[in-house]
Amino acid sequence: MAVGHDLNLLLPLRALLEEANVTRAGQRVQMGQSSMSTALARLRTVFHDELLVRVGREYELTPLARLLLPQVQETVPLIERVLAGETGFDPSSLRRDFTLMMTDYGTMRLRGAIAAVLERAPYLRVDVVPLPERPMESARDLITHDFVVTVPGIGIEGRRADVLRDEYVCVIDPRNPALVDGRLSLEAFVSLPQAVAQFGRLHFTPADRRLRELGIDRRAPRVTAESFLPLPSIVAGTDLVAVVPGAVAEVLGPSDGVIGVPAPFGSVGIDLKLWWHESHDGDPVHVWFRQQLIQEISDDESLRTR
Repeated sequence: MAVGHDLNLLLPLRALLEEANVTRAGQRVQMGQSSMSTALARLRTVFHDELLVRVGREYELTPLARLLLPQVQETVPLIERVLAGETGFDPSSLRRDFTLMMTDYGTMRLRGAIAAVLERAPYLRVDVVPLPERPMESARDLITHDFVVTVPGIGIEGRRADVLRDEYVCVIDPRNPALVDGRLSLEAFVSLPQAVAQFGRLHFTPADRRLRELGIDRRAPRVTAESFLPLPSIVAGTDLVAVVPGAVAEVLGPSDGVIGVPAPFGSVGIDLKLWWHESHDGDPVHVWFRQQLIQEISDDESLRTR
């Protein structure tokens, strides 16, 4: 590549092309804004191209930069492995940080699989971060994080593997008079005050989409939370109703004194996937971690029986 005479520019180049933002790129590689701006200026000189151009309040990649991006994503991991003298590795001595972007619900369900992999590689670290508020940023988030665990339909395109299946239910206090023979009618559901998990202004769950199709408006709920996990305790002892994955009602319901009942708006499945960007396929540690995680998930019957 053109920057071969200065390998110090490779990491800033990758960060700039993936982030399309000088500030975020600098934060990612731990460089100050001034240093990153200097690196960008040098890269523009090397490639005789602007690489990033401002459009409104944002930056966009130039045509050349878009061509460079996949080459850089493939080349940088290879160079890092050569410089590290990496010909193989022992999982018990690996030192690496992995970032998984997912909800608290995903963490609750996958904690056993993650723990099993970490037991084989005691020096690995995992950082779990929330999903992006705006789904249209998912493409960038998939590049800048090792993995994203979420349902299809929010704009993510990349490699993927099945994680788990579940189904939405309603959690409600068992003494709520809206229950008839342990079931909740659609009319009763609509009339009850709602407790809703909201993951971002533009992020809709499969249950949200089903309810919108039915013309049921939950845009002004009585209670909102940033996760499914607090909803059972919020509902307990009230006339509230909440829609949560079945496993949340099963695991947390008994201790909170609420029950899960079939959703009156029909069966809506949850099909979580593990997503990653193809640029990671040349990274043997990433491949190992992924394969181990997928195998642990595959061996856990509780993730496939719903």
